[in-house]
Amino acid sequence: MSAELLKGSQLAKRVRSQIRRKLKKLTFTPGLAVVQVGDDPASTLYIKHKQRDCEKVHFHSEVHRLPADINQDTLIAHVEALNARTDIHGILVQMPLPAGIDKEAVIDKISPQKDADGLNPINLGNLLINREGVTPCTPTGIIRLIERTGEQIEGKHAVCIGRSPLVGKSVGLMLLNRNATVTYCHSRTTDVTAEVQKADIIVAAVGRPAFVTADMVKPGAIVIDVGINHVNGCAVGDVKFEEVKEVAGFITPVPGGVGPMTRAMLLENTLKLAIGG
Repeated sequence: MSAELLKGSQLAKRVRSQIRRKLKKLTFTPGLAVVQVGDDPASTLYIKHKQRDCEKVHFHSEVHRLPADINQDTLIAHVEALNARTDIHGILVQMPLPAGIDKEAVIDKISPQKDADGLNPINLGNLLINREGVTPCTPTGIIRLIERTGEQIEGKHAVCIGRSPLVGKSVGLMLLNRNATVTYCHSRTTDVTAEVQKADIIVAAVGRPAFVTADMVKPGAIVIDVGINHVNGCAVGDVKFEEVKEVAGFITPVPGGVGPMTRAMLLENTLKLAIGG
């Protein structure tokens, strides 16, 4: 029997509906500012999606397009100016940034109280002490998708393939905070297949197309595919979808799985920041 599809696009629609209901109780409009440096086509497309999402929930949004040759100090000054604005409740700096700009230094300057992406070191550090306030968007979306299965996270063995702060490390901490037993696999892991085969929950965020194959998956496992790889003009994930779906219990498609939930969590974070908690 094929796995049940975890369609992030459907769940994201519900999240937006909940946000609209909460918005009716507010006397102001939440505002999100996106800072784009340069004109990377993929970044421009992602930002358009975010703007459309804001329109759907009646948020104010604005895009600050800055030249690719901007220096780091000027970019940081722009971020700090947004920090000072009372009509802007969430700020994100679209990645990637041009060479020569230290992205960590820029993210550090986003106020933790306006950190819509949940990537400021203070917000990330709170994950270590199980104090989840504003959390990174993709990991939070992953947790929601796992919860949507109806399966308990507590007591499950979760394997995160990839250890980036953006996804792998953060989602592992969030799973640990929910009492899962968590294993991280990475480029120095001796036998990735052996580790993944033990998993009740697999989070694939390695950036390699079709990396996870059916022989690596325990029957009935929850498989979350974070990868977006472009192969022959098509977007494919880190999971070999057609064969893995015949083994897994639940699986996210690419596209339409994790991506829509990442954007929905950006809206949720912005609302949370707007109401001050």
